[in-house]
Amino acid sequence: MIEVEVEEPAWTDDAPDGEVLAQAAAQAALARFGRDADVVILLTDDAAVRELNARFLGKEQPTNVLSFPAAGSAGRHLGDIALAYGVCTSEAREQGKTLAQHLQHLVAHGVLHLLGYDHDSDADTEVMEDLERDILAGLGVPDPYKWTDRPG
Repeated sequence: MIEVEVEEPAWTDDAPDGEVLAQAAAQAALARFGRDADVVILLTDDAAVRELNARFLGKEQPTNVLSFPAAGSAGRHLGDIALAYGVCTSEAREQGKTLAQHLQHLVAHGVLHLLGYDHDSDADTEVMEDLERDILAGLGVPDPYKWTDRPG
């Protein structure tokens, strides 16, 4: 089950189908690996993500997406993902994407983190970006890297 919690109403204003798109992106990422798992996605504001980032990663700033893998004993629950509305909206605008496209990209990116993928090296980054392109292509989302920056 993919649960989406909308804490920041602006997500619904600017991406009315955001919940459905987030669920589809998470499901597509899980399906890519034949995984059936539960994920919670929080669509929130910059302040909430800044607080989470400071509390769990020691970084006093908001970021686009954070992933929190569940403990191994959590059963079907793979983990939680939080997205910051302001950061995501700014990035989408700067990169010439719709918020909906960027949302799906960052959800897929977050699920890949929950599955153990990372971008700590150039080789890891290349693997992760290729997976994201593949997942998003299946959703009809253009290559997210044909514009600019990488997600955090």
